[in-house]
Amino acid sequence: MAELKNKKKRIAWFGVPAHGHINPTINLLKELREAGYDIFYFGFDRFRKQVEGLGVEFISCDGYNDDLDNDENMVKFALELSYAAELLADSILALDDMISEKICQIEPDLIVSDSLAYWGKLVAMKYHIPYVSSTTTYAFNWYSSWYLGYDLKGVIKLIASMPKMNRELKRLRIKGYHVANIFKIVCNDRLTNTIVYTSKEFQPGGNTFSNKYCFVGPSIRPIVTRMEKKAKKTIYISLGTLISSTLFYDNCIKAFSNTDYQVIISMGNNAMKYRDLPENIEVYESVDQVAVLSIADVFITHCGMNSASEGLYYEVPLILFPQTPEQWAVANRVKELGAGENLVSIEAECIFATVERVMNSEKCKFAAKQIADGFKKAGGTKKGKEFIEKLC
Repeated sequence: MAELKNKKKRIAWFGVPAHGHINPTINLLKELREAGYDIFYFGFDRFRKQVEGLGVEFISCDGYNDDLDNDENMVKFALELSYAAELLADSILALDDMISEKICQIEPDLIVSDSLAYWGKLVAMKYHIPYVSSTTTYAFNWYSSWYLGYDLKGVIKLIASMPKMNRELKRLRIKGYHVANIFKIVCNDRLTNTIVYTSKEFQPGGNTFSNKYCFVGPSIRPIVTRMEKKAKKTIYISLGTLISSTLFYDNCIKAFSNTDYQVIISMGNNAMKYRDLPENIEVYESVDQVAVLSIADVFITHCGMNSASEGLYYEVPLILFPQTPEQWAVANRVKELGAGENLVSIEAECIFATVERVMNSEKCKFAAKQIADGFKKAGGTKKGKEFIEKLC
């Protein structure tokens, strides 16, 4: 009995190839490793070093379905449920032999998978292994799903795609993955153990979720490279790693050129196109985002969950420019709580006016501080570790 008691607990963890879904989990993975858990991470090679640096055993999913490790496909995966069903079926069938062999070797006590790594959830169902969903966006139920911003056209498109989705699921059932419908895979019910990387206060309908949902707050990494504040007011602009619009950046530069504002823009590869800018405009391929937000007075953002959470953690009001349903959910919640305002046009005059209005709004500043206070009281990775310990 003593041998069983002292046996290290094993966790199989399934990730998706997206910074926004991996970065929030790093601190929890580190906490679990330090607590003595053996973790086997099914992921993609471009994130191997980041994961292995935590002392986690990395199992590569590269080479089985190249469509899965593609940024454009991941955006489409999040946007279109019918495409998600097709890619899911292709991926799980391609990965099935490898994953089945590894799971039988590892004999995990628990499976944790990103909320978009549906193959992890399917494996847990197939092998009857306790399961936790790692949700780096909002948790969604009947109440919170309205924040996604689907219109009638989107609902009609979804209904029309149901026959195709059912054909994809039939392919999975043949291989022993018995699921009634696509929603059983992509949605968590009240009994699904779920870790959510936000506060219960920031979560839409936070009080409508059962105690199976553990809200730990955002995972904010330490500042690595300090950013100098060169003006009384600093504007930070970033649309994340997957979305870029040269016209948008052109208009931002036009709006704030030769003003008294310090303007910091992170724009990926687009940065190479801009030369001879005014002194107050700083353009980068990438920045230490938390360092910039620590000095920022307003943040124009695509409303990715990580970016919005980091901005609000530093009590920075947001200008909301969402592109996907998940980002619209974040934008709608921020606006509802009073910590930001939608950017209704990318014309330079509109960008300038919206920034001035939000940056000087005491209401927006107060709302951002209220959200930040909730984040800091949420419990963090220690709370997440304790949640998983109870399940193991």
